[in-house]
Amino acid sequence: MNKTVVSLAVLLFGALSPFCSAQDKPKAEDSQKAELRTTPVKVQVVFTEFEGDKKVKSLPYILYVNAPDVPESKPGWVKLRVGSRVPIYTGGNTGSMTYLDVGTNIDARSAYFSDGRLLLQMKIERSWVEGRASVPVAKSDGSVSETSSGHFQEPIIGQFVSELDLKLREGQSVESTLATDPLSGKVLKIDVSFTIVK
Repeated sequence: MNKTVVSLAVLLFGALSPFCSAQDKPKAEDSQKAELRTTPVKVQVVFTEFEGDKKVKSLPYILYVNAPDVPESKPGWVKLRVGSRVPIYTGGNTGSMTYLDVGTNIDARSAYFSDGRLLLQMKIERSWVEGRASVPVAKSDGSVSETSSGHFQEPIIGQFVSELDLKLREGQSVESTLATDPLSGKVLKIDVSFTIVK
């Protein structure tokens, strides 16, 4: 009788142990999620454009990012999009048009180190209309119109693309990129800084 009770207790304990361990695991995961702390930061990106030594444009952008206090973590991207949709003539008998997004795109993600540094990864794309080219528009019969009214002013798009991997301290402004447009000679400078949101 005693052997039967002991055997039954061992079988019952063995059958329940997977459920016990399965219930313990989510609790551990929940505590890890609760322990993942973040530091809210305000990231400022400033595009400055020069013609020779003369500053002609200064365009500031601000993003708010929750930076995990665990540098190894890979948080999601914070995204900013601003600009216009510019018409592009695609030709054909129907005189088709499409639209191209022109402006500034910034994607950012970050992590905050215990020593006060911010690891900041950014993808920056800036495009602009820097001129127009006259393109003849096809007539409905497929021939090309040579009259001035039969032309479309096609935009000429300038573009700048950069991916950054920076380590910053609060209040420190870093000149992360300096680039010269090979056609116009304009110089584009990008400064990045951050402050902790109190």
